[in-house]
Amino acid sequence: MAETKNIMIVGVGGQGTLLTSRILGGIILTAGYDVKLSEVHGMAQRGGSVVTFVRYGEKVAEPIVEEGQADVLIAFERLEALRYAHFLKPGGALVVNDQRIDPITVVTGAAQYPENIIEELSKTYKVYSVDAAAEALKLGNSRVFNNIVLGVAAQHMDFSREDWLEVIAKTVPPKTVEINQKAFLVGFEK
Repeated sequence: MAETKNIMIVGVGGQGTLLTSRILGGIILTAGYDVKLSEVHGMAQRGGSVVTFVRYGEKVAEPIVEEGQADVLIAFERLEALRYAHFLKPGGALVVNDQRIDPITVVTGAAQYPENIIEELSKTYKVYSVDAAAEALKLGNSRVFNNIVLGVAAQHMDFSREDWLEVIAKTVPPKTVEINQKAFLVGFEK
């Protein structure tokens, strides 16, 4: 692989974007690539926008992904997908957790939450949508939804299922390995 690959993870504070970036960093290192991670926090407490850039390749100079350069954009919430979709390169994959979390401006009535976000995004981008919250509830643990979304996104990356499962096992807390691997497979097999 000569060219650098760019992945963005966007979500809301408390959704597991940082754990997801650690898993991504782990699999990239396992594959022998140079990797740079950069976390950009708006309001990093629960409810604020969180953005993580992951760049990898033979040699990566800087961690920031420019607009129009992301190969994969992983969005843990619909409005965050809308907010950052312009970072995708033509033909890039937009993986969206079909979940609505109202930002403070919507909660206070200062703004409206946009309707039909996924449908609108689908007019311009290759969108892969999953209701990861519902899938996680079926597994009995609502907190593993992020690994379901990651499983969908992993279909657009060049790493084996076994490598993903191994890195998840090394990255998540020991007592949650099995449920997190199951969650990943739910997304990976969609």
